[in-house]
Amino acid sequence: MSLSEHHFELTVEWTGNNGTGTSGYRDYSRIHEITAEGPGSINGSAARPFRGDTDRWNPEQLLLAALTQCHMLSYLHVAVQNGVVVTGYTDTATAQLHVNSDGSGEITHATLRPRVELEDESQRDLADSLHDAARDVCFIARSVNFPVHHEPESPTA
Repeated sequence: MSLSEHHFELTVEWTGNNGTGTSGYRDYSRIHEITAEGPGSINGSAARPFRGDTDRWNPEQLLLAALTQCHMLSYLHVAVQNGVVVTGYTDTATAQLHVNSDGSGEITHATLRPRVELEDESQRDLADSLHDAARDVCFIARSVNFPVHHEPESPTA
């Protein structure tokens, strides 16, 4: 492995055998545990429309969370590079899942709605423009095959 390559590893364990395994579509739970050395575990399931447990994270939410985290971290990086002092950042992101008639599906797009607080509000136009630069360097955004839109929101809204 070269210095420019990094390896990430985790384990997913299905814990939803209700006694008869996958004997029928309704006979098993979708619950599972995702673990990685260091951060511990995340309790996962399928999304509610796919017989999942709404009290657990589903794969679609985890993908959106990874995309949102990566954008935020990339944004903070490009803000520093451009002399923009960020004092707060929140993002209410959404993703659209399309399910095909054969049961397959795909995320068709995601929309990030970052709300960035600045030390100097006169830099708002520059700060808002940095979302494009953040998208260009975000590892996750560069890896997905669907469009990622950015709709910055005013922190006073």
